[in-house]
Amino acid sequence: MSAEMQDSTSTTRSNTAAPEERRLEGNLGTMDIVFTVLAFNAPLSVFVGFVPVIIGVGNGLGAPIAYLAAGLLILLFAVGFTAMGRKLPNAGAFYAYITAGLGRPIGLGAAFLAVVSYIFVLVGGYAFGGIVLEALVRDVLGGPDITWWAWVLVLMATAGTLGYFKISLSAKILTVTMTLELIVVVAYNAVVFATGGQDGQTGAPLVVSNIFSGNLGLAALFGIVCFSGFEATAVFREEARDPARTVPRATYIAIITMAVLYATSAWAMITGIGTSAVVDASASDPTGTVFASIQQYLGNVAVDLVNVLLVTSIFAANLATHNVTTRYLYSLSVDRVFHPRLGRVHARHGSPHVASIATSIIAVAFLTVLVLARSDGATIYAVLVGIGGYALILLMLLTSIAVVRFFAADRTGSLSWSRTIAPVIAALGLVGALALASANLGTMVGGNQALASGLMMLFYTCLVVGVVYALILRRRSPEVYQRIGRQDV
Repeated sequence: MSAEMQDSTSTTRSNTAAPEERRLEGNLGTMDIVFTVLAFNAPLSVFVGFVPVIIGVGNGLGAPIAYLAAGLLILLFAVGFTAMGRKLPNAGAFYAYITAGLGRPIGLGAAFLAVVSYIFVLVGGYAFGGIVLEALVRDVLGGPDITWWAWVLVLMATAGTLGYFKISLSAKILTVTMTLELIVVVAYNAVVFATGGQDGQTGAPLVVSNIFSGNLGLAALFGIVCFSGFEATAVFREEARDPARTVPRATYIAIITMAVLYATSAWAMITGIGTSAVVDASASDPTGTVFASIQQYLGNVAVDLVNVLLVTSIFAANLATHNVTTRYLYSLSVDRVFHPRLGRVHARHGSPHVASIATSIIAVAFLTVLVLARSDGATIYAVLVGIGGYALILLMLLTSIAVVRFFAADRTGSLSWSRTIAPVIAALGLVGALALASANLGTMVGGNQALASGLMMLFYTCLVVGVVYALILRRRSPEVYQRIGRQDV
């Protein structure tokens, strides 16, 4: 084992952890965490916004298989991810795992990358929520025409307030919203398959030529992005009930649920709209095509309900992303990389309340800059969420490599499938996914390749800055350096 590996797996908690430090508190069960992960991905938003895009500009009639393939890749990744969690029972997730496998400098670089990417996803999601809420109030409810960014501030204030309190409150809200979303999506799928759709039942998604048709790279990129956020299963470890059982179980349930739901919904959409028309219709008007199909099979009341639930879906995603981002700031402050005040835990709620406030302040500041730059909400959403998803693919790749290296140095307590074979296969798949994402990111962020390249450079710069800062800490503050990666708490 290398010196860095020995260093990163050492246990010096008693020498570094202050006695007054409090840990996060919660009683999250398996399904609480599952619904948090589902909320991060906003299934109804995926159904309305991502599924028709993959059909229209991705691999067309092969979209269901694209989702299953993406789900299989994420499942392979989860094998090593959960195995690492059993060896490192802390809430650091990607940050902790990459540190343990690849060393503290790369680990801190990954943490910086993760924080920036989650903030991008958070603000992008807020922008989308503002647009949808503006349209709901103005067009559906007949209310006043209030600009989208004003609604974003409402969403930010609400999510920030909930983030201040015990995590179980957020979990209850996410459970209710996700249940309603799933009912609507499942109802659409059931009615379409029961009635036979526009052109009758079809096996077109299973035809090999359809699976490899269109822009397969874009389909793979969008497909993987729809699974982002399952890291939350480990991020909430300190607040979970019986985390050794709850976290792995929640991880697999969330991934399998998303894979089946997305693939089934894509198949239902192809069936409902018809194989002869669905690709062209989805390419020309993705969201409009979905709403027209919902109206055809579920009626006008369902369309109004979906408009309302789309707002709650996006808000649930905002809340989940806010909570994940907050816990990254918390973890880095517990490690003393960020100011220790951000690591304070509320005496009554057991929540990282100061980090939650800081997350809200950062989001408001970021949004203010974008609004003053006259960026429209749709562009903010497309660019920030797209590039944030790219960064999460990079983080998963680094984690897979870290898992292999960690278990190569410490082979105890894990089967070869989980410590080597599955992580290696996942890493190879993620290398391909990252290459495809790099080639297609310009399309995903609105067709501006220069902007895409600049944002990719920003993320790799974050990684480098974290590495350099860790090396500075190693020389100037060795006691802080030792804590990097939640290794000593």
